[in-house]
Amino acid sequence: MNTVIFDISMSLDGYISAANRTADEPNGEGSHVLHDWVFADGDPANEALVASGWDNIGAVIAGRATYDLSVPYWQADGPSGPARRPVIVVTHNAPRHSPEDGVYEFVTDGIEAALARATAVAGNGDVTVMGGAALGRQFIEAGLLDEISLHVAPVLFGDGTRLFETMKIDHTRLQVRDVINTPAATHLRYRVLKAHV
Repeated sequence: MNTVIFDISMSLDGYISAANRTADEPNGEGSHVLHDWVFADGDPANEALVASGWDNIGAVIAGRATYDLSVPYWQADGPSGPARRPVIVVTHNAPRHSPEDGVYEFVTDGIEAALARATAVAGNGDVTVMGGAALGRQFIEAGLLDEISLHVAPVLFGDGTRLFETMKIDHTRLQVRDVINTPAATHLRYRVLKAHV
């Protein structure tokens, strides 16, 4: 059975992107610090997380904005690079063009349909929902997540796109599964307890 995980980086004050978006910095001024743990850190714990990160993932679900911002960097292989894990993009309208021989599929009939497709192509691997605060909140509200994985960077943005806004949910208990502290991020992984209080 697949584990469905929402995985995202954020600032300590809860932003997944910063203010002052530009063509050079589409996620906002200085937002690269959220992903320093992936690209430029050199810390052994972060390197181990990145190296093992794709081992258990069978498929990825992303929102359309994440796809549009990231595909110039991901190219045809998607976020997993040479591992070429399938990426299911939730969108209202599929783009007219996508990278040739790319790993992308576009689902236009909601998150449940996207999850069904991701589960179908993931084999025994996990399904990771990545990128997009709104998409993550939709999965939380629908009760479709098994785990939440947050990478909290030691920075305060003060403005930008918040990860958690008001959600239409009951109190939902989480169980701490893992905490890894590094200079570039504190990695928190929670199991979502299905019984609400």
